[in-house]
Amino acid sequence: MNRLGSFSSLSLLRGRLAVTFAIAALISLSGIATAQEWPNYGGDLGGTKYSALAQINRQNVKGLKVAWTYHTGDVSDGTTYNYKSTFECTPLVVDGVMYITTPFSRVIALDPESGKALWTFDPDLDKDRPINLFISRGPAFWQKGKEKRVIIGTLDGRLIALNALDGKPIQSFGENGTVDLARDTGAAYPGKMNGMTSPPLIYHDLIITGSVTADGEPRGPSGDVRAFDVYTGKTVWRFHVVPHAGEVGNETWEKDAWQDRAGVNAWSTLSCDKERGLLFLPLTSPAHDPYGGDRKGKDLFGNSLAAVDANTGKLVWYYQIVHHDLWDYDLPAQPVLVTVRRNGKLVPGVAQVTKMGMMFLFNRVTGEPLFPIEERKVPASEIAGEETWPTQPFPLKPPPYARQSMSLDEITNVTPESRSECLQIMGDALPKDIYTPWDSKLIYSFPGDNGGTNWGGASYDPSSNVLFVNSMDIAVFGSLEKTPEGSSFPYRYRIGKALWFWDSNWYPCQKPPWGQLTAIDLNTGKFRWQVPLGVEDALVARGLPPTGAPNIGGSMVTAGGLVFIGATNDGRFRAFDRDTGKELWVTKLPASGFANPMTFQGPKSGKQYVVIAAGGGNKYDKHFSDALVAYTLP
Repeated sequence: MNRLGSFSSLSLLRGRLAVTFAIAALISLSGIATAQEWPNYGGDLGGTKYSALAQINRQNVKGLKVAWTYHTGDVSDGTTYNYKSTFECTPLVVDGVMYITTPFSRVIALDPESGKALWTFDPDLDKDRPINLFISRGPAFWQKGKEKRVIIGTLDGRLIALNALDGKPIQSFGENGTVDLARDTGAAYPGKMNGMTSPPLIYHDLIITGSVTADGEPRGPSGDVRAFDVYTGKTVWRFHVVPHAGEVGNETWEKDAWQDRAGVNAWSTLSCDKERGLLFLPLTSPAHDPYGGDRKGKDLFGNSLAAVDANTGKLVWYYQIVHHDLWDYDLPAQPVLVTVRRNGKLVPGVAQVTKMGMMFLFNRVTGEPLFPIEERKVPASEIAGEETWPTQPFPLKPPPYARQSMSLDEITNVTPESRSECLQIMGDALPKDIYTPWDSKLIYSFPGDNGGTNWGGASYDPSSNVLFVNSMDIAVFGSLEKTPEGSSFPYRYRIGKALWFWDSNWYPCQKPPWGQLTAIDLNTGKFRWQVPLGVEDALVARGLPPTGAPNIGGSMVTAGGLVFIGATNDGRFRAFDRDTGKELWVTKLPASGFANPMTFQGPKSGKQYVVIAAGGGNKYDKHFSDALVAYTLP
């Protein structure tokens, strides 16, 4: 951990003037999108997922109707191809054109008010290459004067620059419009996963990329974060996510364990304070994560929020949120740039939500925690050769917004059938708290390796200084077993009787709630409200109240006082009152909306539209679709 500066005490944000200053500061520092457009994945480079549009508001949101639906044609249920798809794209709207990517990494330009296709680009993705899912969360956009480019990273490891006017590759970029991302990070591991699922970040004339890499074995392609010249595709800088000899953090790896270490990549979305030139990296766990006996130590910059100079890639500060990760507790979500008041002064902050259901808040310039964090003792491993780190960081505020433990008297009772099945699945498995290491006995542990919160992250309302974050509670269920002789690591994770601790209907095996939406006041660290997110229709039909549901994806907040969110595996798209958490509108999608919504103002009609990708699939929905759905007021 590296922190500069001093702790500051908590004070409340009061008065209209202070609110005005806070909004102005956020607009200046984070670059909130102009109200009419959505030029970045998170709305702005700071990942706030906030829109100043208020045409759709609390009073009229119930009148929303489908304006158009566009079908991409790119969908896989695992029959034609070996892998399934999930439509996780957040569209961009710039200069009256919408840009989307499909699960097969195709890029499509649409008329945003009619949904009519203007052009398409097909990178001819290698669909037989081993992957987890067909995923692409969206493109990036660069513009200087009249020159406009759409930038994408593909699952099979290509960075491609397209002319935004016609979708044709920019011939002067890389080789005929393409840069091979694996050329200098994965040459020693041909055939291993080394691509992109999240969009790159555009900072001035730099394209900055994270990556998704193979992490099933200790050694593999590097997860280094890199910047490329937007004109030529040449590498400008490279940040070593696993520090090399002589670099800060290298001493946290035992001997040469850092060399060729897989993992520690930024597979999620990066954030940037453009005014200060600060780039924020949500980094993931070192491989192989269930067992770390070959990487004793804290393992920097694994599971760290790292701030680097966006111009040079030089480290500015870092905070390791999980030491020596054994649970796949990646930092999965885009850091959110916020502004808070401390000691009567406005402080630029960065909020990081986690799979563990904990939110960490830092001064984005110095890395100082803006709520106290304490290191607490956690259990040691009983596995031979493993050396768990003795403590883990816990923020004192806000409280956890997702379940972190479970007692035996909390086994589900939503139906007799579910309870009986869950008890049978459980057998003699034991409940374990967060940060309990895996051992040879079956255990079930919250919050699970998918969270908590996953890549959908949080949205932020600057007027109320509230962060909105969705979460789910599905325990991971398994144990460690010895690997065959000659394996590259001695232990591997073994799944229990189910992928997660849920029954055959995918009802989690603990009492509800199973999914929640939480509003966190960043001034006080307290919850403004917390409500169940999602329903199980069969249980509602039996008279049960909403249980919440498994969810993947995130929210968007608007000046109309609304929080829009799909995410749940019940196939719904919802709008909540920003101030109270009351559900104001709900509609049924063609399939679950496992994506982050966006909004824009139509350049011709002047009407506000709200758009979400509804692809279902993933690991939480048996229905698959290719639908992009736009809503507006009649």
